[in-house]
Amino acid sequence: MREFDVVIYGATGFTGRLVAEHLAQTYPTGVRWAMAGRSLTKLEEVRALIGAPADTPLITADSDDPASLRAMVERATVVITTVGPYQLYGSELVAACAATGTGYVDLCGEPAWMRHMIDAHEAEARRTGARIVFSCGFDSIPFDLGVLTLQEAAKARYGKPAPRVKGRVRSMQGTFSGGTAASLKATLAAAARDPAIVRLLTSPFALTPGFTGAHQPTGLIPEYDATLQAWVAPFVMAPINTKNVHRTNVLLGEAYGADFVYDEMMVAGLGDIGKAAAEAIARFNPFAGDKGPKPGEGPSKAERDAGHYDILFVGIMPDGSRLDTVVTGDRDPGYGSTSKMIAETALCLVEDGTTRGGIWTPGALLGATLRDRLIAKAGLGFVTS
Repeated sequence: MREFDVVIYGATGFTGRLVAEHLAQTYPTGVRWAMAGRSLTKLEEVRALIGAPADTPLITADSDDPASLRAMVERATVVITTVGPYQLYGSELVAACAATGTGYVDLCGEPAWMRHMIDAHEAEARRTGARIVFSCGFDSIPFDLGVLTLQEAAKARYGKPAPRVKGRVRSMQGTFSGGTAASLKATLAAAARDPAIVRLLTSPFALTPGFTGAHQPTGLIPEYDATLQAWVAPFVMAPINTKNVHRTNVLLGEAYGADFVYDEMMVAGLGDIGKAAAEAIARFNPFAGDKGPKPGEGPSKAERDAGHYDILFVGIMPDGSRLDTVVTGDRDPGYGSTSKMIAETALCLVEDGTTRGGIWTPGALLGATLRDRLIAKAGLGFVTS
């Protein structure tokens, strides 16, 4: 029994503060949690700002001080970290959690770093029982659990999984987080220094060492999707989401099939207008320039509350039969929904209580249990037809 169920590392950052606020408001009792960061003064300010109890414990820890990280994780059942880019600030924390058997959840969308952590720490995490779970926000929980939900329905209806699944973002209101933009820029800088990173970024199976499946669509150019009878465009989060979905498949013993094919794109519209919109989306870089939020910044509560997303997953069976799963979220994807998802994933790990150590995806480790929790506590919906 550790001192805390959950420690939020990075609680003074914008997203970390939202995670702490969710715990304070949703679990006024019953969850033993603490806030951690570099500055005790800033932690005290955030504790007061979000209305957390005055006796909410505060821990000072710094990514540049491995001893402080070790001391922090030894007190926690699960550590939530919102301190990114993870390739710059996350490696020592993963190592500390793997060594001490501590649960770990993050918001990582950095596949080259994730693969490095898998290679470096999976054996140790299995040995100690540490459950390390990457990508517990908008990238990639709605997509990971959306495919899982569809495949459960396919097996129930047809006796086997759908060999072809299309993920299609139909609507999305809200901004990407400043941390996401910073992570992408750090990844591109690392790729410029190391060509091996480029190979990982472009491989659909970068997170499945030892496994390479069927040829996958790139999703990099606009196209007419005959299944939806609409034009679709590249989706900026697809390069990380698709890798996580393939990792889930492998971790579940190729539950979706060894030749499973999956891609993600955005629905742009119908006819010539849809084609023009798809081409415009393909040219647009949401992370270009300095328009987006910086790490530590983000939208107002009204803007977060007005956000939403709707994602369609289409499963196509060998005989042409089709089934659909729709995943929805009731807040903006980058902040409001993400902060609730990572908090509930951490609590799911706490309550799951298993010692299946290793480096996991949310879908492979927690699956339907997490899905039910997100429906009840985080404003997500899953509907299959």
